[in-house]
Amino acid sequence: MLQPIINLFFPPVCAGCNALLFSNETIICTHCRHEIPITNHHLMTDNEAFKKFYGRIDVKHASALFYFHKKGIVQELIHNLKYRGHEEIGTLIGEWYVEDLKTVSILKTAQVVIPVPLHPKKHRERGFNQVTSFGKALAKGLAIEYNDQLLIRKLYSKTQSKKNLLGRTEGIESLFDVNFTNDDQGKHFILVDDVITTGATLEACCRALLKIPNIKISIICMAMAQS
Repeated sequence: MLQPIINLFFPPVCAGCNALLFSNETIICTHCRHEIPITNHHLMTDNEAFKKFYGRIDVKHASALFYFHKKGIVQELIHNLKYRGHEEIGTLIGEWYVEDLKTVSILKTAQVVIPVPLHPKKHRERGFNQVTSFGKALAKGLAIEYNDQLLIRKLYSKTQSKKNLLGRTEGIESLFDVNFTNDDQGKHFILVDDVITTGATLEACCRALLKIPNIKISIICMAMAQS
């Protein structure tokens, strides 16, 4: 009953363009939904996200739903999620993408979704991990486990987006570790993050996860940077 009154004084706006939302629109306006650049990675085994990790790490699948362009709709979505606390955006993107991912045969063997973790200090500063809602939506849609305790970030680091390429890769191998048991051995994990850029952070996470015997890893992200 209160929501119509709240909307009267604080009308909901699109998370992609800040336009006022119509009553039949949620989070993203119809225009932005049509304009968002979709990768269709799920249709291609040998897609550009998968190729990003060639010769670097063995992944069974890699994909992202959107292309990320500076000053584009996807950047605004990610910023609203990451820096303005709109976690419902991650849920929306996860629910959107999971319908496509259900058609990917290799993902039918996946058992656990794992988010790229924040350092506890960063988590306290931000108040949440920006990929949690996305990862939980994927896990729910795929009917598999979500585990945010297995992969840990050991060192506090500055925001990746404010670093240059050298700064993003320097010392990154030592950032992550795993806290696993025998029950984690032999599983197929889906590692999730917001944006694939250089792939260095995801590679470092994978190397940490590969300390667990006989596992498989797939990577799924909301977006992939495209020049």
